[in-house]
Amino acid sequence: MEITRVTVREIDMNMVKGIASIILDDCFVVHDLRVVDGDRGYFVAMPSRKLPNGDFKDIAHPLNSETREKIQEAVLREFFKMRKEQGEQPREE
Repeated sequence: MEITRVTVREIDMNMVKGIASIILDDCFVVHDLRVVDGDRGYFVAMPSRKLPNGDFKDIAHPLNSETREKIQEAVLREFFKMRKEQGEQPREE
């Protein structure tokens, strides 16, 4: 699987700092990945929906840690590039 495109738009909603979309192998898109500024640094949260009981369930997610890491690296690289182009200096953890 190749991540062929990443787009990120900046938002500022508490801990969520960006929303991303990724295109896989030029044929499948996943929207609404969230760039989150957590206690241990930035990470990428998968798209999810809120269940009636208040819990959240992923709509789409990687099946292994290697794929999750690949997605996270690509999204955060694009996020930090966007912030740098805007003249901002987010902490990179």
